[in-house]
Amino acid sequence: MVDSGHVQQIRQWLASERLEIRDKNDPRAEAHLLVRYPPGPQGHMFAVVLPKGRDLVFVSSMTRVDLGQQEQMKEHMNEEPEVWSEWVHECRLSLMRAELDWGIHMGHNGKEKPGPLQAFNVSLPIWFDGLTKNALMHSLRRLWLAKLSMIHEIKFAYGPGKGEPGPVDDWANQKKRKQSEETPPEPAQIEYNDMMP
Repeated sequence: MVDSGHVQQIRQWLASERLEIRDKNDPRAEAHLLVRYPPGPQGHMFAVVLPKGRDLVFVSSMTRVDLGQQEQMKEHMNEEPEVWSEWVHECRLSLMRAELDWGIHMGHNGKEKPGPLQAFNVSLPIWFDGLTKNALMHSLRRLWLAKLSMIHEIKFAYGPGKGEPGPVDDWANQKKRKQSEETPPEPAQIEYNDMMP
């Protein structure tokens, strides 16, 4: 399981590579670090998480698709549905070939999720028995290259976009569910009669 030595070692490795590190409050984790990789303004944000009760480090990154690119995808979906389906299929295969864990978020139309592609995430676990600086840094690099591959594919097919992140229907639905769960129930009303018989 996680101990302070793991957290300290990971921080030391990341700092030695001059990576920007920020802490994120996460009650489910012993440590949740936000890391910019590669260093500098062009770096992407990655989460490096040591979950409670597990003997692994989880490295992941999420990318939202630009609003303009989503609009182009909607046109493509309507004009050439078969070609659109093939494009999405190829994106999935590309992520599988990268040999990492991934997820994509598609636009909703009722209960159907035909698109557009709204966001994707890539991740890799590193179990403690294989945790080295080399394994951690190569995981960040592999995930970064997988993200770049998807980003370039989207830009090639759907242009540079508008420079504004588009919506993610899955996140909006999760937020609504979470808010409804957090709404406290109405206090029970007790009716009484204070008239003495």
